[in-house]
Amino acid sequence: MIIDFHTHVFPDAIAPAAIGKLQANSHILPFSDGTLEGLRAGMAAGGVDVSVVLPVATGAKQVPHINDSAIRLNRQAGETGVYSFGGMHPDFPDWEKEMERLAAAGVRGIKLHPPYQGVDLDDPRYIRIFKKASRLGMLVITHAGLDVGLPGAEEAAPEKILRAVEKAPDTPLILAHMGGWRCWDEVEKLLPGAGVYLDTSFALGKLTPNGDGHYKNEKDLEMLGEEQFLRLVFLFGADHILFGTDSPWADPAAYLQSIRDLPLPEADLQAILGGNAERLLFV
Repeated sequence: MIIDFHTHVFPDAIAPAAIGKLQANSHILPFSDGTLEGLRAGMAAGGVDVSVVLPVATGAKQVPHINDSAIRLNRQAGETGVYSFGGMHPDFPDWEKEMERLAAAGVRGIKLHPPYQGVDLDDPRYIRIFKKASRLGMLVITHAGLDVGLPGAEEAAPEKILRAVEKAPDTPLILAHMGGWRCWDEVEKLLPGAGVYLDTSFALGKLTPNGDGHYKNEKDLEMLGEEQFLRLVFLFGADHILFGTDSPWADPAAYLQSIRDLPLPEADLQAILGGNAERLLFV
């Protein structure tokens, strides 16, 4: 089973505007239109069996509406193959009841995005969410490292991730973008042994520029090289790596092939591409 642990979708009515804004801020091209049907088309073309949608609450008021949508997606997942985590914002006043509502509805985890939410990951408002998730048996996945659309935002830097893990060591924590986008040297130094999972989303290869001239040379487009990617797999263990694409920002078929082309043992590949995620999602 191939499981894409890191995808995003938007309601059809707002998807064009949302994708347009994100494209303008990041200066990169999306692969699909950001809709549920766009995601499913990419899954079919790439041979992905299951995708996990990770909604981002950029404001506290969005949380209930985002989570209503997550619950609806999960109810349809038997037909669509698309599951959803819930979204949480550190300033949402009824955060405990909302997390309990998600858990009661069978939502497996929550997504956090410190740069978009403007709060450091080791802030007490996040730590209380981590601890509540642990008590509820829920997973937490967070954006990690820098963000292509928010230059200079360091709310999810590796040292802050480490402090958060030290404050809430029992929380099953998944770090997007191989532990810290464009902070991979620090990830190597600080986070092995922390017990976290890494997802592969938006990490391998190069950015795809949108042609507006923002990126001046090839080096500006570089992400994580194959050698360092393999080193991170070794340091954290293949059993702690989850395949993710960050769809709609990557072609699932091409990204899947880039993982398969790595010189990894077949057992490790199978774990990364679906076995680890299956173990976490379908307990």
